[in-house]
Amino acid sequence: MIDGVSLEVPAGTCLVLLGPNGAGKTTLLRILATLVRPSSGSLTVAGVDALRSPEAVREAIAMVAHGSYVYEDLSALENLRFWATMGGHDASEGRLLAALSQVELEAVAHERARTFSSGMKRRIGLARVALGRARLLLLDEPFTGLDRQGRKWLSEFLLAFKGGGGAVVLATHSFEGALGVADRIAILAGGRLVLDQPAADLSRDDLRRLYDDLTEGSPR
Repeated sequence: MIDGVSLEVPAGTCLVLLGPNGAGKTTLLRILATLVRPSSGSLTVAGVDALRSPEAVREAIAMVAHGSYVYEDLSALENLRFWATMGGHDASEGRLLAALSQVELEAVAHERARTFSSGMKRRIGLARVALGRARLLLLDEPFTGLDRQGRKWLSEFLLAFKGGGGAVVLATHSFEGALGVADRIAILAGGRLVLDQPAADLSRDDLRRLYDDLTEGSPR
């Protein structure tokens, strides 16, 4: 349950949502993605009322959930072709290969997803972002299961997305990786917003102390 949460994420910025399990991070992402309609409040995406006209804003939103959600028996290219066709995007091979190139998977475009690491599967999901015209990228625990190289690559991808004018909301319960791309830090606890500050104002030690204090008693 989300209660009284008010946030603004300008173009070219990343908001990192921290909070323990059950804090409401995934629910908030699903609301932002127009997958769940809140019982009250408002949601504006790219200047459009997303609650009144959800179909009008969904093309501007991309969500990469916690799981990889790839079809293991399909190749990277086939997975992307399926998503492009279902989403009404250009499914020409050249366009799909260009999207895979953006996530550095063009060399394995024809290999089955079952042979990929968790980080590579995450990249296939991000290739969907390259296919569309998303301006708001929503990520749920994107650094989970990634090795050091995978976390570095993902951070660079998100910085480039921001650099192109995109907005990012990244939900996690881990500080690793996320702080390197954050412009603002928000902490949720029990469905309520208990902190919203510029990332530059918080050292890692300050943030850890605040996080522990503000989420004390919450399930981990």
